[in-house]
Amino acid sequence: MGILDWLIVSVYLAVLGGVGIVATLRVKNTGQYFLGGRRFGKLLMVAQSFGVSTHAEMPVSLAGAVYGMGISAIWYQWKNLFAMPFYWLMAPLFRRFRRTTAAEVMEDRYGVSMGVLFVVYAFLFFIIALGSVLKGGAKILSEVMAGRLSVNEAVMGLAVVFVLYSFTGGLVASTWSNSIQGLLVIVLSVMLIPLGWNLVGGIGGMKQTLPHYFFSMSTPQEIGPWFIAMLTLNGLIGVMAQPHMIAAVGTGKDEYTCRVGFLHGMVIKRLCTIGWAIVGLMVAAMVARALFGTKALADPEEAFGFACRHLLTTGFRGLLFASVMGATLACSSALMVDSGALFTQGFYRPRLAPRESDRHYLWVGRLSGLAAVLIAVAYAVFFIQKVLYSFLLMETIATYMGISLVGGIIWRRANRWGAAGSLFVALAVNFYLYHLRNERLDYWDPNIFLAALVAGTVTLIVVSLLTPAERGPEVEAFFANLQIPSDPGMEEVDCQDPAALAKVGRESAKSGRQLLFVNLLHPRRAAYGVGFFQAYRDDFKGLAMGSALVVGIVLFMWLILRS
Repeated sequence: MGILDWLIVSVYLAVLGGVGIVATLRVKNTGQYFLGGRRFGKLLMVAQSFGVSTHAEMPVSLAGAVYGMGISAIWYQWKNLFAMPFYWLMAPLFRRFRRTTAAEVMEDRYGVSMGVLFVVYAFLFFIIALGSVLKGGAKILSEVMAGRLSVNEAVMGLAVVFVLYSFTGGLVASTWSNSIQGLLVIVLSVMLIPLGWNLVGGIGGMKQTLPHYFFSMSTPQEIGPWFIAMLTLNGLIGVMAQPHMIAAVGTGKDEYTCRVGFLHGMVIKRLCTIGWAIVGLMVAAMVARALFGTKALADPEEAFGFACRHLLTTGFRGLLFASVMGATLACSSALMVDSGALFTQGFYRPRLAPRESDRHYLWVGRLSGLAAVLIAVAYAVFFIQKVLYSFLLMETIATYMGISLVGGIIWRRANRWGAAGSLFVALAVNFYLYHLRNERLDYWDPNIFLAALVAGTVTLIVVSLLTPAERGPEVEAFFANLQIPSDPGMEEVDCQDPAALAKVGRESAKSGRQLLFVNLLHPRRAAYGVGFFQAYRDDFKGLAMGSALVVGIVLFMWLILRS
């Protein structure tokens, strides 16, 4: 790191500081701190969706996996690729919930006990996520500094920086910083490729150096169609229960903005993933040829940092340093704000102090988010060995919680007993089967995943049918809200008035705004006599567009490998 590098990093930190100060002046209440007032436009929503879901540990874990097993490892990050078109269908739900946190959503649907259980799960999720993000970013920064800054020192330094600007600025600061870091992550994803491409002779040179299977997007021994299908299922169900999704997806100024932000933010992420995977291939070729005197990496997850250290020159190192910091800080900031919102709105406010001032809750949110960060730092420093393991553990636990949330949206008969049972049974089956195989508890096997998922789903259905159904005004309001568009200017609708709800439903069907996801078990009834494709027109248009984008991304990767 030379003078120019440190100048670039200093400018970046100064900009972040300015973002925090300006955002702080705009944050006056909990609605602005936790949800940004639900007024973000399309570009900010795309940036937020991309930034929150794109972490600095991802290039570390993916480049390391590709270095070890070939390009098929890209499916660890592309596991949600075939689920992407369905994000267009899911996005409006996060706004129609009309809640600050998913814990409140679970309480509306299943009662207090499930709301509390979700808070416990979500805090564990945030701690694992924050720890993984910090550890991944720290591994790259340590490599760029040639070991003069240890990984754990980098973890703590990153934590200090993002806490300083997000503690007071909340989601406004986080979203603005996501816009800045989004550009930096795109730079990070491609800047190493031209610097190492000629060195390894391009794809042709790498094919001469590495085994043939390294260039197959599906390898039966490691990642084949079955493995990919299970990863897709994992991502499709789990994304609904990730506790930060309401803040990440549901804060657009209207439902269409939420759809655009969610889908297109994920498209940009999948394109960046291609860059990380190619870096993994290049490092495998470099090491195979011992180009820098290294014949093997002690840890595959050193691959991305290895490329950074040997390929970047002065100025580029500073840009990379800022890019990694941006990816780490913006995501960590959003997770900190979300964890504060979860504790405050999902537990503290309704359970411990229901009559305090909004300013009081604002400070509780800030301090509880800070507490989550401190625990996550300890988790990153003392417990994370492989970032990939931690990432998969986080996503899989979300899927097991997602059984009850997705089931509760689609199926009215689901109740709290089945919901709680589905989570506990799925977790028990998952960890017990890994224990029998003497595997790490954060290992991932598609057959074990499916066994646990099926066990949890069967438990939800059977237990719900054997116990009383959920009844009451809260449950009726929950399902009514899912049928009522949430755009600004919509007139208030009495959730207890069937005639008013039917009127809204007919208007939504005529304008093509009915939601397939909500009405999956009775799509014809919810069309109110309007043509099926007309009633769900917006959903079908998004599905077609999303499917075309998925095909385009896969074809693009295939063409690169055949070049």
